[in-house]
Amino acid sequence: MSAMTDPIKYWNGIGGHAWVDLQSVIDDVFQPFTDLLIEPCAGGSVRSVLDVGCGAGGTTLAAARRLGASGRCVGIDISEPLIAAARARAEHERSSARFVVGDAQTYALEAGVFDLVMSRFGVLFFDDPVAAFANVRRAATVHGLLRFIAWRGPSENLFLTTPERAAAQMLPNLEPRRPDGPGAFAFADRDEGFRILADSGWSDITIQPIDVACTLRERDLISYFTRIGPLGRVFHALDDVTQARIVETVRAASEPYVHGTEVRFTAACWLVNAGAAS
Repeated sequence: MSAMTDPIKYWNGIGGHAWVDLQSVIDDVFQPFTDLLIEPCAGGSVRSVLDVGCGAGGTTLAAARRLGASGRCVGIDISEPLIAAARARAEHERSSARFVVGDAQTYALEAGVFDLVMSRFGVLFFDDPVAAFANVRRAATVHGLLRFIAWRGPSENLFLTTPERAAAQMLPNLEPRRPDGPGAFAFADRDEGFRILADSGWSDITIQPIDVACTLRERDLISYFTRIGPLGRVFHALDDVTQARIVETVRAASEPYVHGTEVRFTAACWLVNAGAAS
């Protein structure tokens, strides 16, 4: 298994470093999702948060800021580069948020302590999602809440798949996004999402479609599509001529989304909520 197909190698190598380098870009683009995720932190009933697949810590730190000094926030991710970046950000902010390197599917999480288990696209890459969601459920309090955001299908998220579709003729062996997990569209099938959560012990499950307006700075567009997603996995290894052709082709295909200095697209997602109580 290569670093391109092994998720641990990928997220501790080229993938993790790409997301570290682009952390501010990603946090800006996905800020609307962060705001949605941490809404329960404002009600007073949430005092402890587990952020699954926390990446560079943007969502975890946002929850910690909302809860204040008395709150407890823990982020977990398999990527050592991303967790290192998250810890540095927490130290810079003097945040109490804590970060651990680990796979939430198997990591020995402290049992029964988190009022909110949340994730911004971080629960889409489990080999065994039922086992993973059962494991994080054990970490929730008896009245704990699961809240995460997942992509709907590729046909509803054409901006997301523009790079690989545009580059397909030049890169016939480019790994396609899987229509089911693990991957970005692991929860595209709403019924399958219900089944996974029910089989892992969650209750009161709601899976609500949301369409969120997202904005990317035009100057970040090329870095975004050459470093993230299926194209980002292979772009660095291509020769200069092929890279230049792909940049030109994908940039042209992205033109419908470009409005002056901004790139605008609608993210078609699910907002998922569930309860830990049996």
